Amino acid sequence: MAACVLRPGDAARLPELTDSKVLTAKARDRVYDRVVQRAVDYSVIVIPAAEVDLFGIHVMNLEGMRRAVSALRNTPGYVLTDGFRVSGLPAPSVPVIKGDKAVACVAAASVLAKVTRDRIMGDLHDVHPHYGFDVHKGYSTTDHSAALDTHGPSPVHRWSYANVATAAAAHRVRPPHPVVLTVAALENPSVPIRALGPHVGNNERSAAGTAAKSRGGARIS
Repeated sequence: MAACVLRPGDAARLPELTDSKVLTAKARDRVYDRVVQRAVDYSVIVIPAAEVDLFGIHVMNLEGMRRAVSALRNTPGYVLTDGFRVSGLPAPSVPVIKGDKAVACVAAASVLAKVTRDRIMGDLHDVHPHYGFDVHKGYSTTDHSAALDTHGPSPVHRWSYANVATAAAAHRVRPPHPVVLTVAALENPSVPIRALGPHVGNNERSAAGTAAKSRGGARIS
């Protein structure tokens, strides 16, 4: 997750700047270097997989935005967030739908975050080469799913996700940290759910407010 403060007029000075997902890897690297060079201020923070597994991806997306803004050297006068309204920021904020395509500073933050994440995945490939992290960057591709089926999940996987929980169950391995399974994992018939502790928490669907009623997540440790 990242936050970025650009100079006035930098949108015109960074012609390649757009949503990081539509840029090639080489273009992202070029834009990354230009943003780091020109930005008035920026910060990049990393959310550990253990926190995502315990609190849910939506909750940690919002928390990541808070941490990124708080990590700036100077508190900005206002904050533009990508898509979601975020409470608890140190300045007034406005959510912008598809902000990474519409607002230069949001696009810059998305590039900083994406390039940082891809570089981390490249480093993880050196430690866990049989998963192909350097190619699929952790996304649920056919090759990644095949590697999970063959080897089971690694300590760096998000064990609350349905595909990882399924592979863990098949290999009879337990997560290295507490996990609250996602709704998708709870509803997946191939995941044999066994709540090993008394705690039942919220999963990210109820945290995001998209469920008609609150749904629990089974905690496994």
